[in-house]
Amino acid sequence: MHDFDENNVLKIRLAQVSESAVMVTFGDRIDLELPHYIARLNQAIAQQLGTVITDAIPSYTSLLLEFHPLKITANKLMTEVQLIEQQLEINADRQSARTITLPVYYGAQTGPDLESLATINKLSPAEVIAIHSQQPYSVCAIGFAPGFAFLATVDPRIATPRHTKPRLKIPAGSVGIADQQTAVYPSASPGGWQIIGNCPTKLFDPLADPIMPFSVGDQVMFESIDTEQFKALGGKLCLDWR
Repeated sequence: MHDFDENNVLKIRLAQVSESAVMVTFGDRIDLELPHYIARLNQAIAQQLGTVITDAIPSYTSLLLEFHPLKITANKLMTEVQLIEQQLEINADRQSARTITLPVYYGAQTGPDLESLATINKLSPAEVIAIHSQQPYSVCAIGFAPGFAFLATVDPRIATPRHTKPRLKIPAGSVGIADQQTAVYPSASPGGWQIIGNCPTKLFDPLADPIMPFSVGDQVMFESIDTEQFKALGGKLCLDWR
């Protein structure tokens, strides 16, 4: 749960977790308000403490801050973070959050689990597609692989557990569901998510600026496209499933 003070400011917990890292914890359960709040705090910390922070890793309910121990102590950093956080409100205007629309070709050739997922949930594939693409998803965390954004939350009608036995190779661009989360695999990798389609948009490019189209706190919408649109955007139908 999350705790708030009388001014509606979220109470956070701070702890030193290594010689050069501090963990900021915001709660013990997923809340879709938190990613946006964590992103705002992360931005404020970067603006005010950017010279001493070497890396910041936001997650569903926490923010890991790696710092330069020769420039600031852990205690001093935690004090500064508390001061910065006290100026933020949990229900502040969310207009700063971006919405990124990603095209997806849903179908058996790109989504080998589409039909079985539909059957499990007593829906048609068309209904699964409509449900999956009708709502925005919050970028709650980025991890597992560069550019892999964990998006929440999936409509309960199509929320489906991941496979008990992961595939050895998931093609880049694969759109998957795992319980209440959905995501796009930015590169080919092993994985156990339920794959229902493919997104031809490149989601991680270390040579680009920015290297990813989204960050924690943003929102993602999926747009269903047809075969010709998919091919025109560089999508490939002959995917390697293992």
